[in-house]
Amino acid sequence: MYLLTVRDGLHTRHIGPYASPPLAAADLDQLLAGCSPQAHWQIHRLESPEAAVKAPATPGGTGALLAGGKGTPLAA
Repeated sequence: MYLLTVRDGLHTRHIGPYASPPLAAADLDQLLAGCSPQAHWQIHRLESPEAAVKAPATPGGTGALLAGGKGTPLAA
């Protein structure tokens, strides 16, 4: 599953879920028509919570945080 995220100034919208990236991209033109020209967008792949917990911990990455490690989160 995929999620479309549109950030326009201080407003962030999450639209979806979609079965594939082309389906999310199909809605993108219509959604961006109502946004400012500076709007940013991304298509994210959703993971199940079980898959995130089973993923091996990576030092300093989000996997370490999910697995209870001492990694540091990345700056946004």
